[in-house]
Formats: sequence, structure tokens, C-alpha cells
Amino acid sequence: MEQEIRLCTAPDGVRIAYATLGSGPPLVKAANYLTHLEHDWNGPVWQHWLRGLAQHHTLVRYDERGSGLSDWDVTEFSVDAWVQDLETVVNTLGLERFPLLGISQGTAVSVAYAVKHPEKVTHLILYGGYARGRFNRDLTEEEMLQAETMINVIRAGWGNENPAFRQLFSTMLMPDGTEAQMACLNELARISATPENAAAMERAFYQIDVTELAEQVTVPTLVLHGRADAAIPFEEGRRLAAHIPNARFVPLESRNHILLADEPAWDRFLAEIHAFLGVIGSEGETAEPAQLFPELTPREVDVLELIAQGVSNEAIAKQLVVTPKTVRNYVSRIYSKLSVGRRAEAIVLAREAGLGQQGAS
Repeated sequence: MEQEIRLCTAPDGVRIAYATLGSGPPLVKAANYLTHLEHDWNGPVWQHWLRGLAQHHTLVRYDERGSGLSDWDVTEFSVDAWVQDLETVVNTLGLERFPLLGISQGTAVSVAYAVKHPEKVTHLILYGGYARGRFNRDLTEEEMLQAETMINVIRAGWGNENPAFRQLFSTMLMPDGTEAQMACLNELARISATPENAAAMERAFYQIDVTELAEQVTVPTLVLHGRADAAIPFEEGRRLAAHIPNARFVPLESRNHILLADEPAWDRFLAEIHAFLGVIGSEGETAEPAQLFPELTPREVDVLELIAQGVSNEAIAKQLVVTPKTVRNYVSRIYSKLSVGRRAEAIVLAREAGLGQQGAS
């Protein structure tokens, strides 16, 4: 793959660097912190993300204002400004309809954009994000001190040749990263923004609150979050999903905010996105149900397949030669493992993954 980098100009005069990669229908990724279009493509931290996301799409991404290859001389950092930058990239490319991916604080920008432009967003994918920034989470006095300390650490140590200060953030973002990945992430922090911009951006992220906007989302939404994410609390991901009507929530077994290529959570992440977008694989098949639902036993997958076909519990019991009570127990466990509360939600989820095709009308 070869990426192409270009520049466009937001209404307030800030130049935004954006890149396209791959081929096929567009998949737009809202900017998140920290990125550098060239460094990310050539390094071991983000490259598997970019290749995976561009596998079946033309991936469109851009550097946040004040960082990366975008303009650094910036005074406004806010959700409104970030949405305006996303609008600028989309309009420059003339995109009409596309799925939108938000990562970390980019989820808030994606939510705001999807509410403002529901006619453009076909699917909303949110990973490792939140509706409430840190300052809006009812912090204790000690937690507030920690938040302010993080900002001051950025301001004081971001530009130093010694990576000790930046290592603090790298460890939170990617605790299981290799030495090479940590070094790459440390360097990314150094070259992607000035200490002043990085601190101002961090403070702006802490002030985010799109809770009310999340409740107005009308497009199909998939929310994914690592159970032990060391950077963004798992509960904030659950809260975000709860505020978005009919959003599906997928817990991932990882403590890395930036998922690593060799962990099962990365494969699950990609499989869930491909299923959500209806991507067909190279051999004309979608991902196997066992890959999409590794938390389910083979028998539970069989039951989910029949549920997706619209088969009643009584009929499932007869077909599998078990008692109706056994089927009810299977169904209850399936609901719990997939974080759904109703049969209709399970059917939608299963059919998005390609199940139920034999009996579905």
C-alpha cells in the first residue's frame, strides 16, 4: 500500500494534513491524539491498524490541528473546532456517505459529527472512547490533582531529549508493547506536538462532554473497549454505549489502549468491524462465527444461528434434541456474553455477523 498526503484549510485558516490509503469505499477516521501521518505509517505502533482498516476500504485519516503534519500555530482546541476539521477533510474529498471511526477522544468528535450530519454517516464505530472527559467524571480531590499533574508533566517534559516523561504516557497507552514500540511511541510524542500544544490539547480533552449528543445519535453504532484499558476506564466505554440508542457494546480482552498486532483482541476488533460493515473476505466469506464470537461455546453459536433464523426456543429444543429449559439457559448465557437484553438485539447482532442466512427472510 502507498499513502498519499495532502493539505486542506479549515474555515479558521488552520491547515489540516490528511492521508488516503488503500482502495474501495471510504472509511473515515476522526483524528485522535497523538498522530503523525508519516511517522505512524512507517512505525511499528500504528501500521497494523492502518493496513487492517485499509484492507477493504480507502482509509481517510488526518492529523489533529496543532499536531503532526497539520498546523501547529493554533489557539482553539474544542469539539466544535475538531468537528469543523473533520468536515473540512470530508468536503475536500467530496465524500457523500461513509462509515466513521473514532478512537479515544476522537469518539466524541465522531459522535458530534454523526449527530450534525446523519445523512453522511452510514455506520459509527467507536473504540476506547468516552462521552465525558476527565474533568466531567465527578473526580475526587486526589483524582483532580492527578489530572492536573498529567497536564503539567506534559508541559514540563514533553520536549526533553530524555523520554522519561513521555514514557509515562506510552506505558499507559500500550503497557504490553515491545521495546521498539515503546521507543516509537515516545518519539511520536516528541515530534507530533510542542509541549504547550500537547498540554492545551490534553486539557481540552478533559473538558469534553458529549453525553447529550450521544443520546441523539441515529445511525447504527458499534462501541468497543478494552476491559483493562490503562488509559481510558472501561466504565467510560460502557457509559458511552449506554447513552447511544441501540448501540452494540463489545468488550475486548486487552489492557492496551493501542491494540497490538499479536493479541487476540486485535483480531476480534477487526472481525467485529468487518462484520458490522458487511465486508466480504477474499474468498467471498465473512469471518467465521467462532472468530466473531470467541466468548461463545460451539453449542451456543449453534443456538445463536437458530435464533438469527427466527426459530423459537421450542423449535430449537426439538432440533437440538434438548429440553426447552436447556435452550432457555443457553439463550440467557448468550445474552449475557454478548451484552444484549432482548432477542431482537441478538438477532440483529448475529445477522450483522453473517449468521441466520439459511432461515432469515
